[in-house]
Amino acid sequence: MLVIYCAMMIGVLASCQPQSQTITYVKEEVMIPMRDGVKLFTRIYIPQHIKEPVPILLMRSPYSSWNMGTVPPDQDPYVRDMAKEGYIFVYQNIRGKQKSEGQFVMQRPVVANHITDTVDESTDTYDTIEWLLKHVKNNNGKVGQLGISYPGWLALVSSGYPHPALKAVSPQAEMGDLFLGDDFHHNGAFRFSYGFEYSFEEEAARGDTSFPFPQYDLYDWYLQVGPLSNVDTRYFHHRIPTWDAFAQHPNYDSFWQHQSPLSYLDTPRIPTLHVGGYWDQEDINGPQLMYAHMEKYDVHHFNFICLGPWYHGQWVNEDVEQIGHYEMGSNTAAYFQQHIQKVWFDYWLKGKGDGHFPKAIAFQTGSNQWKTYDSWPPRNAIHRKLYIQANGGLSFQPPTTASDQAYDSYISDPAKPVPYRSRPIEKTYSEFSRWRTWLTEDQRFVDHRPDVATWETPALDSNLTVTGDIVAHLFASTTGTDADWVVKLIDVYPDIDSLHPQMSGYELMVASEVFRGRFRHSFTDPEPITPGKVEEYVIDLHQINHVFRKGHHLMVQMQSSWFPVIDRNPQRYVPNIFEASESDFQPATQRIYRNARYATYVDLPVMKQ
Repeated sequence: MLVIYCAMMIGVLASCQPQSQTITYVKEEVMIPMRDGVKLFTRIYIPQHIKEPVPILLMRSPYSSWNMGTVPPDQDPYVRDMAKEGYIFVYQNIRGKQKSEGQFVMQRPVVANHITDTVDESTDTYDTIEWLLKHVKNNNGKVGQLGISYPGWLALVSSGYPHPALKAVSPQAEMGDLFLGDDFHHNGAFRFSYGFEYSFEEEAARGDTSFPFPQYDLYDWYLQVGPLSNVDTRYFHHRIPTWDAFAQHPNYDSFWQHQSPLSYLDTPRIPTLHVGGYWDQEDINGPQLMYAHMEKYDVHHFNFICLGPWYHGQWVNEDVEQIGHYEMGSNTAAYFQQHIQKVWFDYWLKGKGDGHFPKAIAFQTGSNQWKTYDSWPPRNAIHRKLYIQANGGLSFQPPTTASDQAYDSYISDPAKPVPYRSRPIEKTYSEFSRWRTWLTEDQRFVDHRPDVATWETPALDSNLTVTGDIVAHLFASTTGTDADWVVKLIDVYPDIDSLHPQMSGYELMVASEVFRGRFRHSFTDPEPITPGKVEEYVIDLHQINHVFRKGHHLMVQMQSSWFPVIDRNPQRYVPNIFEASESDFQPATQRIYRNARYATYVDLPVMKQ
């Protein structure tokens, strides 16, 4: 989730600005006792030479480096602007991780408000704040909490049952529902390589431990693993609790539902700023999902969101002007750190500023401008349907073919799955891994494969601004009894782009998602697909704010594998894919329909120019 930032932050130090000349920080390391006696390792940076009490900024984390204060706050770009004016910075490891006592439980369910004499992350946060207020001198009695990824989820859960002194939180790239749309599953499709590597990294030892792969390019390695049942037989041997949970809970049962913030958070009880990235390769859904969920209950106007052109946590960096080959046109990280995050906490914790925050601040890709909105998604968008057509065409006009047999087809073979990014596919958390930027990778590497269907518009004669939720309505059939459907919305650059020559002909994926067909009616109660039957699959591709510029083309791609980030669907229905055998894996013919009765389209929320 954010282990990779240890190496990244070391690189950042080389280009940091000089330490503040007016405020210096002294570090203390303590073990803070919880209500059950377990002590948590905590680093505290206390500002010196300040004339008045200052607030506490808390970050909690399972990791050894990120959000643990290994970089002093006045040298850390992420919080340096706040450090210049004085905050007490507190970094704490959660139970069972690094130097903290107790047992680590992955995304420990928040139950203490329902079950007495127990603990969870919200009670540990409460107890930590109580201790800090009493033992750290010169605090002003106000606390804020922030974090990215797992630490972002920790900030989110603390807001549900907050200590009275907790005045504002910013959950950033927070984990949302881990079955519906974040880290471990997307619409029930299991995130194989990520789930394998992350669960081992967090649970094989108390510290962060990387799986010892025998080769650099892991596409063939994961393919040779075979059925998912071989993972425990060959490698884990029931020593990784989270992997066992994957295998024992293949559907959206009470295990996943109780872990989901949707089950224990409703109204925002304190001001909450969700932060996310359009190209977040790990937790793209969490900020969007939780903002929308909490917005339904926001009677106090406490719920806000910021979305930017970033991969997972990219906004922590010193200078962010590019992701992959896409150029942002400005330092978006500095803008976020100075004009959004700092302004947010300065108001709620120090009373600085007017507190007039827009509901949403969303960077607009394509035009490379920051935009503000009084609702998110904007209410004034006009929904237009982008239909697939014959001969690889794509347009806003519905198909008129009367024959129900008008379709495009391809053969999906689990023995030859479509890679989710170009090879080599490096280990997720490694020095040269391209994991962070794969969602912006040029899709030309697959657009001529026979198992990838592609449709494209003519060149646009004017700019097209799309802002809000992208939803695909796929009418499809399969000769199998289960299928995965991957849908991608792509911005195709002109053959020659004079402004950015390296982007000439580039196929930039601006929205994408996978859906496991067995869950088309229910994530709780899956069922086989009837071979040959045409069914509608509604697939949320998440939120964007993007200008398809004049001269560009819109493209839609569909496929039935995305390996190894998504496990191979056997395409023969078995109740639990984690128990599938080699003989269950079979090729299937997939048909995508484009006729008057079954018109496959992507719903685009289009803004008036």
